[in-house]
Amino acid sequence: MKQPLITGVGITDFGRFPELTEEAMAQAAILDALADAGTKLGEVQAFYCGNALGAMLPGQRALRELHAAGGAVYNVDNACSSGATALNLALQALKVGQYDTVVVFGMDHLSSLGGGPLQLSQKDWNNRRGMIMPALYAMRAKRYMHDHGLALETLADISVKNRQHGALNPIAKFAKLASREEVLASRPVAEPLTLLQCCPAVVDGAAALVLSTKPARGVAKPVRVLASVVQSGLFETAPVDMTEAEITARAARLAYEQAGVGPQDLSLLEVHDAFTISELLYYEALGLCKRGDAASLLQSGATALGGRVPVNPSGGLIAKGHPPGATGVAQVVEVCEQLQGRAGARQVQGARMGLTQVTGGGIWGVDHAACSINILSL
Repeated sequence: MKQPLITGVGITDFGRFPELTEEAMAQAAILDALADAGTKLGEVQAFYCGNALGAMLPGQRALRELHAAGGAVYNVDNACSSGATALNLALQALKVGQYDTVVVFGMDHLSSLGGGPLQLSQKDWNNRRGMIMPALYAMRAKRYMHDHGLALETLADISVKNRQHGALNPIAKFAKLASREEVLASRPVAEPLTLLQCCPAVVDGAAALVLSTKPARGVAKPVRVLASVVQSGLFETAPVDMTEAEITARAARLAYEQAGVGPQDLSLLEVHDAFTISELLYYEALGLCKRGDAASLLQSGATALGGRVPVNPSGGLIAKGHPPGATGVAQVVEVCEQLQGRAGARQVQGARMGLTQVTGGGIWGVDHAACSINILSL
């Protein structure tokens, strides 16, 4: 079985750019990734496009102006996990020798959809009754606070930390520093979550990767994918513990087994911090600490830059933003640049191994609809 490598990465600014289109942003990210890899467009045999909220045939629309050669284009919609799922599919094709060079990219342009929370399907029982994501995560936060004595101030500290990280990331156009007091005093969204504890709902951006089984020619050392796992949520008929991120814990176990490593081996993580409570739940689900110990881990400084295992050095979704189709790919771009020593002021010193985790969507009766985890190293 062949071993694919990530040989080039590209990413656009993440912010609100109503004057642009998602196709233009994807094109910029793809060209940057090709240049980074030292690969010509004509060498790419297939493209995998992650897109959650665009129109039909997003990959072909993005590639049209690049005059791609007409090879395979795979469009992947797995909600916020779309881009990471596209990467998983690309890796499978490369390993069996179907292709030797591919591009994975993700994109979304939410400025074109107006404001408010992400639009969810009205065919779903929960969504029709108002169980949108801020409401769901507010319930998870309230339950965790009840069960484990979590303080409001600790929730706010996730936002403070990630905004400090994001302020060091030049692509993160939403990254404004905020104190604990400012986070708690921001506009209420769904008790106990305030505006600065939620990722921005209207964000545009794109990210791209070049993967190949051929000898690398890029400007930076290529990155190995030790594990790539995609899982779907379990439909539960009995009451569930909403503070247990079951799908993430299950995907993490599979990823650690596939890579032959454990959470103690990680240098950094990029996780799906759509809301402050999310990051705390994922500390536990990913094995960084025991159940109920997430607040202590945060307060120890271990997950901040300079700590034992920095989480979301990019700023995460809260500070960087969250164009759903692009997020999973953008997380991988961040980890690659960290492992290659190219992360600038937010560089995790001595980074050797990183993990990305992104969940996707919510439907009635399951934890999440999808979860993708990748483990990367040089």
